[in-house]
Amino acid sequence: MLLVGLVVFAASLVLLGATWAVARRDEPLSRTLTLLTTLTFLVTVAAKVNVRIRIRATTHGVSWTEVAFMIGLAVAPVPLAILATALGMGIARALVRLAPLKLAFGVAKDSLLAATAGLILIMADWRWGSDEPFIDLVPALLAAYLAAVLLDEVLTIPVIALATRTRARDLFREHYDLRLASVAARFLVIVSTLVILRSNPSFLVVVPPLVLSLHLAYSNRVRNRSERDAWQRLARTTDALNVVDLDTVLTTAVTQAAELFSADEVEIELHHGGRTVRGGAGGITHDGPAGDPGTVDGTVLDTPLEGHDRTADVGVLRLRFRGPVQLSEREQYTLRTFASALCTAVRNAQAYAELARVAAEHAYAATHDALTGLANRRHLLDQGAEQLSSRHAEGVTALVLIDLNHFKEVNDTLGHAAGDQVLVQVAERLRAAAQDGDLVARLGGDEFAVLLRGLPAPAVAAHRAESLLATLHEPFDLDGMRISVEASGGIAAAPASGGIAELLRRADVAMYQAKRAGQRISTYAPTRDTADIGRLTLGGDLSRAVADHEFTVNFQPIVDLGTGGVIGAEALARWHHPTHGVIDPLRFLEAVERSGLLPAFAEAILDQALIAAGSWRDAGFDVPVAVNVSPRSLLDARFPGSVLARLRAHDLPPDRLVLELTETLTLSQLDVVDRVLSRLRDEGVRLALDDFGTGYSSLSLLSRIPVHELKIDRSFVTAMETSAEAAAVIRSTLDLGRSLDLTVVAEGVENEPQRRALWELGCTAGQGHLFARPTPAGTLLATLRRGSGGSPGVLVPPLHDSGAVIRLAPGRRPATRGRTDRHLPA
Repeated sequence: MLLVGLVVFAASLVLLGATWAVARRDEPLSRTLTLLTTLTFLVTVAAKVNVRIRIRATTHGVSWTEVAFMIGLAVAPVPLAILATALGMGIARALVRLAPLKLAFGVAKDSLLAATAGLILIMADWRWGSDEPFIDLVPALLAAYLAAVLLDEVLTIPVIALATRTRARDLFREHYDLRLASVAARFLVIVSTLVILRSNPSFLVVVPPLVLSLHLAYSNRVRNRSERDAWQRLARTTDALNVVDLDTVLTTAVTQAAELFSADEVEIELHHGGRTVRGGAGGITHDGPAGDPGTVDGTVLDTPLEGHDRTADVGVLRLRFRGPVQLSEREQYTLRTFASALCTAVRNAQAYAELARVAAEHAYAATHDALTGLANRRHLLDQGAEQLSSRHAEGVTALVLIDLNHFKEVNDTLGHAAGDQVLVQVAERLRAAAQDGDLVARLGGDEFAVLLRGLPAPAVAAHRAESLLATLHEPFDLDGMRISVEASGGIAAAPASGGIAELLRRADVAMYQAKRAGQRISTYAPTRDTADIGRLTLGGDLSRAVADHEFTVNFQPIVDLGTGGVIGAEALARWHHPTHGVIDPLRFLEAVERSGLLPAFAEAILDQALIAAGSWRDAGFDVPVAVNVSPRSLLDARFPGSVLARLRAHDLPPDRLVLELTETLTLSQLDVVDRVLSRLRDEGVRLALDDFGTGYSSLSLLSRIPVHELKIDRSFVTAMETSAEAAAVIRSTLDLGRSLDLTVVAEGVENEPQRRALWELGCTAGQGHLFARPTPAGTLLATLRRGSGGSPGVLVPPLHDSGAVIRLAPGRRPATRGRTDRHLPA
């Protein structure tokens, strides 16, 4: 309003001066009125021929007024031309019934333009009708015209920017090339018209067609440019909506729609959740429940957010304008297209949010105890492994293992419901006593653990453990009864090697030391750990064992749960020690990895596994063999070449070998491991992720390592019938396997109910004592030949007769074998 007022005030002074100057002229009144009428008519016609452009709710016109008043200034006295410009513009604007404010600004602005151009002509001593060559008059005419054009831009664009709340810089740059071309064309018309008037006025008949042609060409260029820009903006906007975050989709849609449709305010109302988002090109002004009125009064255009098939109406898109607006046919089509794209983007984002919520619930269920809400064993192992492998971890890491004494008596006397209440209260007390950064976990039954991180010294762990156990000294309240529960605790500081598994083992050793000694708490002492002394003794025998071939391999078959047929076998290393007998790999593998004998050990085990697979194939049982791989082997660039050389030596195709990887790989190692695994996979060797759980480390590994199979850890299979958490892990793993087209193998299948339950959940492969214990290669071959029920290669009767119709739980079906290649018997 201030800027418009200043323009009108300045124009009023100019018009008063022009009127006074005209009144003082000595020419006859009739000639003055004739000339004034002619020029007024010329300005009126020029003002009516314009190109209309809508910005927000305001429509602006680009006319030929400058041509008219420049001709008038050239051939008539300047004051008379100024008055004619004001009268002509007033008549033209009044005929289209403009608002008084726009009418006043338009008349005042063009009066100032005419006055500015006229002032320059006066300063240049302009004389129309003199004998001076016309070419000498062109510079003055050009200077006057350019001054009028520049003043027009300076006055008009800021007013439009303020009225429509758009940036003046954007308006200056919009169609600048077309505007420059239009300026040149209009000046050409001005010069041509004046040349004709000076030489032969009868040629003026060609001026109107020339002006009309230029006007139509300019209008067409502006229209084509506007439509092209609109489609390009629509394409960019729909591309920007291709994100899966709903907040980003709505923010992008509001800000982009305000620009795309030149709306003062955009509102999106979603039916699901009753959410309304509102804003403009500058950002979001409201994000909350529906029903809050908008801030812009005027025209409201509602468009349903629905697909091209008129289905799935997810909400409403509203465009608000401060004045009356009617969209063109092209804008209406653009609006429908934008609404359809927004509908798709909102549906995709909502679906992704729901999937993320379900995945988060599964991930939480897989890493937390269902009864107490504490972290479970899997989460403790993951967090502990991350803590111990972190190079930037500050302080000392320790683990406190807590076991409730005589807890079985509570269950036997008061029932399992009372026992569950005790466990919940124990969890609450331990959680309250733990400090920030500590991780409290329930390992199962009545066993709890607290991972202490960032301790200033190992001795502080004992003090912290005493505080934790002290919280359990007070009696527990069970429905009015007060009972006391004693607990024993073991403390262990992080070892130099062995990782979280060794830390947990040491804390367990310390806890049982406390129980045996009748103490409440005990700290791990290596001198009392007979298992650790045994490892040191075995480590010295490794080189002799490799040289004397004391390491042998047993094989446990992997079976199709439905048919009972063998579809693979896992190689399990054993050490036949001359003094200690058969030694389990858990006791010697760590020593092998620390020694320099790992490559020789790996080749020895791989050779025996491939020899066995070749003998089975020669006997008619083409069964792939699975071999566990140490993470340290994957850090050796020579490992793929060694594996492929062994396959060629035993004449076995690469897809008959499955390399099982463990979750002990850390993300910091994966860059090195990627190259090793990529070469093996490219050559056809199959990869499996062993002991898979749906914790964060498992998912991180799975996103990086292109495996073919997942193996469910035996602990989940053992607990699936009694633990909702274990069942959730299995279910999530099977869902993940189906989604990624991976084989899922369940380990530790011990009985028929477990086999049937896994099958009904959609798991098609398993291994465990139900089918066979680990045996030498020759024994397994004899078992395959003997078979079950007269069927070689089948170890247990099938769950269903051939051709039977099987009803599975809703949403559960056996996973397909798209990427897998364990061949199932028909």
